[in-house]
Amino acid sequence: MGAAPTPEEYKMSLFEHLAELRTRLVRVVIVVLVLGVLSLTFAREIYGFLMRPVLMSLPSQSAQLIYTSAIEELNVLMKIGLYSGVFLATPVLLWQIWGFVSPGLYDNEKKLAGPFIVFGTLAFVAGAAFCYFVLLPQMFQFLLQREDVAVIEQRIDTGRLREQDALRYLALGDPQHAGALARTAVGDLQAAGEGRTTDQGLGPALLPKRSVDVMARIEGLGRLVDATRAGFGEQARPVLTQVMAKRLEAISAFGQGELDKAQQLSDEGAGLLAGVAAAQAQDFADLWRLERTLSVGRATVDSMNWTKPMLSMSEQLSLVLVLELAFGLIFELPLVMMVLGMVGLVSSAFLFKYQRHALVICLIAAAILTPTGDAVNLALMAGPMLLCYELGVVLVWLVEKRRKSQAPQPS
Repeated sequence: MGAAPTPEEYKMSLFEHLAELRTRLVRVVIVVLVLGVLSLTFAREIYGFLMRPVLMSLPSQSAQLIYTSAIEELNVLMKIGLYSGVFLATPVLLWQIWGFVSPGLYDNEKKLAGPFIVFGTLAFVAGAAFCYFVLLPQMFQFLLQREDVAVIEQRIDTGRLREQDALRYLALGDPQHAGALARTAVGDLQAAGEGRTTDQGLGPALLPKRSVDVMARIEGLGRLVDATRAGFGEQARPVLTQVMAKRLEAISAFGQGELDKAQQLSDEGAGLLAGVAAAQAQDFADLWRLERTLSVGRATVDSMNWTKPMLSMSEQLSLVLVLELAFGLIFELPLVMMVLGMVGLVSSAFLFKYQRHALVICLIAAAILTPTGDAVNLALMAGPMLLCYELGVVLVWLVEKRRKSQAPQPS
């Protein structure tokens, strides 16, 4: 039997290489367009899935994306189709890449086409999944949330849930349970640690939001009136009539900008509620204390959230897609390096020699690709790049070792 053909026997002219490259690129483009058109059927669902890390990081009251032109939404859906075609065409793209470089490989290496396509596709999917489930939530949480505000909001949301149940108990004519829940809620809100909220009023830095505090107190007084009316019926009517008179005066004072007077009238109206059931006066006082604490917390959060994110559909989609594609390519790096080593364009010795330079390049690329400046997201970007580079070096070394072991020994 004759000797196996060597790569030199497969030499092609430059124009033949360019013609083959053009043919393979045309095939990839056709597949991308076909899959992209098919993906348009599910474009909205795909967009909702991709934007989930963004929406989960936004405050609940503003968890939405906007579009600023009549055709922006259409452009977004078209972009979804195009990128979906690119992602779905990954196996075809890898197949064409292997077909382009295979003439320069030995016969035993050409048999690796299947593993190259399978592992290349899995690596691309793994990179995109890492970006979606690990990087994007961390990144958008850093960009869109203030940690100190989030802690306060968590406490206030829990307090509001307990307030609702306390008012339900009051509406059932059970002020004892209502007062107990109110005391528990106030204790949690005023517990030491991050997010602590007290009912002692606003500090000087938060005085511009005093109107929010007073309005919330007036609203809370209204909820107490409704619950008391439901729980005690006609026997509470005389007292509630007086409370409502105080509340209406407080509203009038609030409308005239007399915030101190409006707050005082609200406190007086809440104090009158104890006349409904004198034995439960402390329970009514605790319920009002909870309303005061929640109102101060609401004003505190409003004062800290003096900026409001209004994110456009197109910009957020572009950011997410670029990062998804970048991580998909990063996880392809070991296989790309292996193929380059197989065709003789790089060697393990060369890659080992310039490891420090590769480290610097990875850090620079991570800093450019990462839209945040924090160390966590930079590490989440640079870490996989460095690991993929090192894995690529090992694969090139294994290719070289395998070729040496299979090379004919000199006689």
